[in-house]
Amino acid sequence: MRTNVNLEDDIHQIVSIYASARGITMGAAIGELVRKAESAGPERPDIRRSANGLPCFPSAGRVLTPEMVKEAESDID
Repeated sequence: MRTNVNLEDDIHQIVSIYASARGITMGAAIGELVRKAESAGPERPDIRRSANGLPCFPSAGRVLTPEMVKEAESDID
């Protein structure tokens, strides 16, 4: 079904990033996200935003620090 949808800027950004990452259209991305939300039940997904407003994954392990990056870069040289 073809329809028009007005999205807030932050929602448009999330859907656009999701669609691009999956290689699908924005319409298909909206459909997938709505189905995922429906199957998740009454709980809201834990979407956090960084200081510059980008959506972030919840932390699930070690934190990568700038010192770790510098050490890895020095190992390459």
